[in-house]
Amino acid sequence: MTDPLSHRFAEYGAVAKRMGVDAIVLVPGPNFTRVVRHPFMSHERPHVIAICADGRTAAIVPNLELQSWGLVGFDGPVFDWRDQTGYSTAFHDFMAYLAVNKIAVEGQVMRVFVHHALKTAQPDVQIIDAETEISALRMIKTDDEIAAMRTAIDISERALDLTLDSIRLGDTEKDIEQRLILNLFAQGAQDHAFRPIVAAGENAARPHAEARDVAIKSGDALLFDFGARWGGFCADITRTVFVDHVTDDDADIYNTVLAANRKGHEIARAGITAHEIDDAVTGVLETSPHAEFIRTKTGHGLGREVHEAPYIMRGNQMVLPAGTVFTNEPGLYVPGRLGVRIEDDVLITNDGCVSLTNYPTDLRVLSC
Repeated sequence: MTDPLSHRFAEYGAVAKRMGVDAIVLVPGPNFTRVVRHPFMSHERPHVIAICADGRTAAIVPNLELQSWGLVGFDGPVFDWRDQTGYSTAFHDFMAYLAVNKIAVEGQVMRVFVHHALKTAQPDVQIIDAETEISALRMIKTDDEIAAMRTAIDISERALDLTLDSIRLGDTEKDIEQRLILNLFAQGAQDHAFRPIVAAGENAARPHAEARDVAIKSGDALLFDFGARWGGFCADITRTVFVDHVTDDDADIYNTVLAANRKGHEIARAGITAHEIDDAVTGVLETSPHAEFIRTKTGHGLGREVHEAPYIMRGNQMVLPAGTVFTNEPGLYVPGRLGVRIEDDVLITNDGCVSLTNYPTDLRVLSC
């Protein structure tokens, strides 16, 4: 059952208490959506929620959003404003009601003009960045959130299957990308988790490549990095296949990446650190003949955002609890030749881990 709004507010109020601040202030984004369970846009109209350590709440809401805001069930004071009159008075009244000295905000989400509006309304207020502490509440996924991610992943895997079956020599990267997008929505995606990456040959050696009007060739590595969004949650999957045939050298690179990916599944468990996962996975690549082609860390957290905490990299000593979902995506990138990445979405459990992705990872050569 979904947590009530009051319980979700209490979680953020508890963060404020732990940090010794008077309030957490959120703007539209993944944490805002987690609280109100309704997607509001981040645009030129500021929209703000305050959750105080003493339990009070308040909001600044653009007048044109008031009907939608009514669906949230918010019972604190609402300071609305219109385009014709501007938002300065709403911010002044909001801050006067809160009567706070120190607030915490999401440094990676709050835009500068909203920060300035808060300071203009109350020049002596202290505003600190609490991105890590605020976003940490999203790290442990509920059963409903995991179910939404499983749906997004299932949609993505069915779309990939249809796309791979359709590929023929002479197709361009853009042809294949467009087919993948159509298949995602045909299979039930509500949105993209992010813009898909479809890259062949030398283009696949760019970890964040864009599809080109270039035809795939026999022997190319063809990399797909993509995901559906469903129920507000993301899938993030990468598979690399070969077109028509694969050389022994390229097969060895692929199998090295596959061994690293499998190492991540082998060691992930509740209580391990992000550093330990990356150290083990990257260590497989480093002890291979292809170590010079390492470009990236092992992965990142996944949920309402494609990239969120925890970041799976050396030096990050964050302990990962059961309920964390992260991407296990080692890769090797040979400039001018190919890139290979294999990415699974992994749920950490008390007993180890579960791969939410089920699409095969064994080396595949397309007969096209």
